[in-house]
Amino acid sequence: MTNRPLILMTNDDGIDSPGLHAAAQAVASLGDLLIVAPKTQQTGAGRSYAIQADRTVEETTVPLDGKPHVAYRAEVTPAQAVALSVREISKRPIDLCISGINYGENVGSGVTISGTVGAAIEAACFDIPALAVSLETPQEFHLKHGQVDFSVAAHFVRYFAERVLTQGLPPRVDILKIEVPATATPETEWRSTRISRDRYYQAAPGDEGAERIVNRFSYRPFVAPERLEHDSDIYVFAVDRLVAVSPMTIDMTAPVVLSDIPDFYKD
Repeated sequence: MTNRPLILMTNDDGIDSPGLHAAAQAVASLGDLLIVAPKTQQTGAGRSYAIQADRTVEETTVPLDGKPHVAYRAEVTPAQAVALSVREISKRPIDLCISGINYGENVGSGVTISGTVGAAIEAACFDIPALAVSLETPQEFHLKHGQVDFSVAAHFVRYFAERVLTQGLPPRVDILKIEVPATATPETEWRSTRISRDRYYQAAPGDEGAERIVNRFSYRPFVAPERLEHDSDIYVFAVDRLVAVSPMTIDMTAPVVLSDIPDFYKD
C-alpha cells in the first residue's frame, strides 16, 4: 500500500496514443498511475457502453521515463474503461481521473459526443474528480496517431492535476474540460469558460444532404464569432486563442426554479 494518490489515466484514442503517454509522463511524479484505455480507436464514443464489447482485460505496457510501465487495455469504450478500472482493476480508491490528451479539440455543443469527455463523466459518476484534456491538432490525426507535440498540453495537464490533487475541484464542479490551442505555450493564459451552445464541427461545404451536420468522413470547424458567447469555450479557444477551461457537472438539470415547471404547463 502507498500514501501516494492514485491517478487513473485513460482516453478515447486507444492505449497506444502518444497523447495518453504524454499525459502519464506529465503527472508520473504526482502519484501512482493506473493506466487503462480502450484497445482501439474510440473517438466519438461519448459515454456509451458497447453491449457487444468483449471486456477481457489484457495487461500491456506504455513508455514512462524511458521504461515500460504496466497498463491495461480492453475492447471497450472509454466509459467502460473507467468502469473496469473502478470495479475490477483498481485495488484502492482512485483520487483523480485524467482523460486525454485527445487528438483534436472538444468544444461547443458536441462535447457529449466526445469519448474523452465521456470517460471523464463516467469517472465523475463514481465520485472521482476528473480532467478531460484535448489539444487542437490537424484533422487527419483525429482518427489515427500522428506526429504531434503534446508538451504544452502536458504542461496544463500537470498544472491542473497538481491543483486538483491538493485543493480538490471547486464546489459543485465534477469535471474540468481543458482545451489547448495548437498555438499555445506554457505561458498562454487560461480562462474559465462555459460550454457554448453552438455546434463547432460541421459538415464540409458541398456535402450533399448533410448541410451543417457532422458525419464521420467529412467535417470541419465552424466558428461564427458574431453569434458566440464571449465567455464560451469556442470563443476563448478559437477566437482569443487561449486555453479554455470549462467546469462541468453531471447534474444536467436546467437552471430553473423547479416549482415553476408545473405552472408553465397549467391550462
